Amino acid sequence: MSVTITDPDDPRIEPYRAVRERDLVGREGRFIAEGEVVLRVLLDSARFDVESLLISDSRVGPLEDVLRTISPGTPVYVAGRAVMDAIVGFPIHRGVLAIGRRRDDPAAEELLSSLPQNALVVGLVGLANHDNVGGIFRNAAAFGADAVLLDAETCDPLYRKAIRVSVGGALVVPFARVPSAGTMVDVLQRTGFDIMALSPSGRENLIGVRCAPRTALLLGAEGPGLPTDLLARTRTVAIPMKSGFDSLNVSTTSGIVLHHLTASRA
Repeated sequence: MSVTITDPDDPRIEPYRAVRERDLVGREGRFIAEGEVVLRVLLDSARFDVESLLISDSRVGPLEDVLRTISPGTPVYVAGRAVMDAIVGFPIHRGVLAIGRRRDDPAAEELLSSLPQNALVVGLVGLANHDNVGGIFRNAAAFGADAVLLDAETCDPLYRKAIRVSVGGALVVPFARVPSAGTMVDVLQRTGFDIMALSPSGRENLIGVRCAPRTALLLGAEGPGLPTDLLARTRTVAIPMKSGFDSLNVSTTSGIVLHHLTASRA
């Protein structure tokens, strides 16, 4: 259902207004998806619904194949570029936005128990940076991780910026929330995972590590890293680096380790 929008104050497009300054996450399960690549991923996902689209009039033709797949009852708002920029508040959306709606998130133990016997899971502890979370989900999707667990301090992967940085990976890899890092270890142990915690002081060198049938990779925030009590309960692994330098961006770390683990699994 195509609807032309000529007034930036049209109440029908209120969820899209000033999305740079605010985020829809937490509002009735809604989230913002930006760009053609992410839109195509969203439409292919069985885990999310599409509430509406807002598209620049210049993008309607190139997206004709996508628009044909959308339910007739889903509004497709079309606006000129100047009107769309006035609605959204910034000009870098590439003329394609959508409002998605999440369904009920699975419980962590339910999600892990549903995975195959050979499964690779990523656990995030205390990651509040949207770029890092988005980058890790991108790597998780690229290297075939089966799920991601998030503690209470880790930001929602459905924040607009996290989805954009993940290039839709946050819409591909299933995830579940746990209340704490300790609970994350508990549920991974109960579901049969070999838990590998990344730390510069790790006792094992990544080069010699092989992926068990069920492996979980735990990553902490840059600076504080993973809690000491968690490291004491898990297998700790370090990435070998040049002497005198032991720091990597956590998203970069996830890519290195996931590549290594999937290669060893193969």
